[in-house]
Amino acid sequence: MSSSPRILIVGGVAGGASAAARARRLSEAASIVVFERGPYVSFANCGLPYHIGGVITDRGRLLLQTPASLKARFEIDVRVNTEVMAIDAAAKEVVVRNLMTGVESRERYDALVLSPGADAIQPPIPGVKNERIFTLRNMGDMDAILAKVSKPGVARALVVGAGYIGLELAEQFRHRGLEVALVERLPHVLGVADAEMTFPLHEELARQGVDLRLERAVASFAAGEGQGLVAILDNGARIACDLAVLSVGVKPETRLARAAGLALGQTGGILVDDQMRTSDPSIYAVGDAVEVSEFVSGDQAMIPLAGPANRQGRIAAEVILGRDSRYKATQGTAICKVFDLAFAMTGLSEAMLQRKGLPYQRVYVHPADHATYYPGAHAISLKLLFDPKDGRILGAQAVGVAGVDKRIDVIAVAQRAGLTVFDLEDLELCYAPPFGSAKDPVNMAGFVAANVVRGDVALWEPDELATRSEGQVLIDVRTPQEFAQGSIPGAICVPVDSLREKLASLPKEKELLLFCQVGLRGYVAARLLTQHGVKVRNLSGGYRRYAMWKGTHTVAMACEAALQSDEV
Repeated sequence: MSSSPRILIVGGVAGGASAAARARRLSEAASIVVFERGPYVSFANCGLPYHIGGVITDRGRLLLQTPASLKARFEIDVRVNTEVMAIDAAAKEVVVRNLMTGVESRERYDALVLSPGADAIQPPIPGVKNERIFTLRNMGDMDAILAKVSKPGVARALVVGAGYIGLELAEQFRHRGLEVALVERLPHVLGVADAEMTFPLHEELARQGVDLRLERAVASFAAGEGQGLVAILDNGARIACDLAVLSVGVKPETRLARAAGLALGQTGGILVDDQMRTSDPSIYAVGDAVEVSEFVSGDQAMIPLAGPANRQGRIAAEVILGRDSRYKATQGTAICKVFDLAFAMTGLSEAMLQRKGLPYQRVYVHPADHATYYPGAHAISLKLLFDPKDGRILGAQAVGVAGVDKRIDVIAVAQRAGLTVFDLEDLELCYAPPFGSAKDPVNMAGFVAANVVRGDVALWEPDELATRSEGQVLIDVRTPQEFAQGSIPGAICVPVDSLREKLASLPKEKELLLFCQVGLRGYVAARLLTQHGVKVRNLSGGYRRYAMWKGTHTVAMACEAALQSDEV
């Protein structure tokens, strides 16, 4: 490629804008043109729900760059309201249309970067073509929804789909004071997560007044009273609303790539190598439209996230300009705020590991986000998935009021670095009472997982309760006071501090299934009893994990005193 290549970029936002800016930083000689069919070349699409809710009050804050700012700082030719209609790969030209004038022209390229993004899925539901029904992908969508909810008399919103965007919209509609119904066809919100880890989110949604309808789908829409709308569910239930937002997923925008004969991957995205090249060596693709390698399994996947899109745009620019840069797979690290809670994850979920047939083990810990003797401590429920043979980190999920982002970020870094659960034990992380504990939740997860891999403790799972035999005894090692507040049916209370004096009376011919509040006292009891010849297994995560698994309103989210009792 010449020292002054002509680089054309189709689409702005995360991937395209990053590619353009990085290309200019590497080459003052390159000619760089960005085509964006919408009116905005670079905006914070993750911030759209928060402007609708009024949390981000200044709309202009969402506009990260404009054609004028990119021209002034980077000498980039940005053409908004201009759509690339076709790619002539043989001639290395694209056909573009100015959407304001209708005039078409051809533009030559040495390298072409496709960053078309993804479109919101609009299911073929009868009545879906209604002016009161929206999707949210860009500034125009946001403006339309905001205009609707700002009208007098608009008081009820329906959100269809409880993924990241759906949950954020439900929260922001409530923030505006609207009544909100949230419909999700799965048995739990956040389909990418494991079911038990979303139970606290269900409780929080109910606490905040969201009408959550799980395992339900919208069968049709119909006109309601006055200017209203009615969603008719698959069970015949009717939800009256003033507007509805469909948030049921996205599909990659691959029209240009398909028409140009570029190869698509097995999941439907544009197929690229680790340098973001498509099947045509002069054409690159980045962002939500591309198929990437999933970090844990190496399988191809569609993982539409802003962070990976930015890195992919940067890598494409570097490769075009002669650097040997490579994309190193996507972990799927993400976080979502749901009112006063946050949920975050990295790597594969347990459900995905099962689908892929990969061996795994799981442990749960529920430590506080900082030292419990310092005011304001809140529990974090953290699930760690790892290879049972070598402790390789496969994934993690966490939910809590505070400190969730820090712990998942640390585990994501450890996973990418190839660390194991044994390394998590040794991580030296910040500690001061307002910020953490001497044994951070990440360390605690490492301790518990490493104990399992070493064989120091055997675990039992809640789903074994349905097939528990007469040769097994369920032992609650918490205090009588905790036991009285609620326990697993059929359990006998034998506090951990009284075990030594009761050793002689324990049935050594039977297997004891131990549990405590969050797992630590059960582990202590298991170590004691094992060394005295008693066959035992412990419930990782304890009674709180059982309650999340059961999905019932219990004392799962324990008081600070319970946290303190399991901290030492």
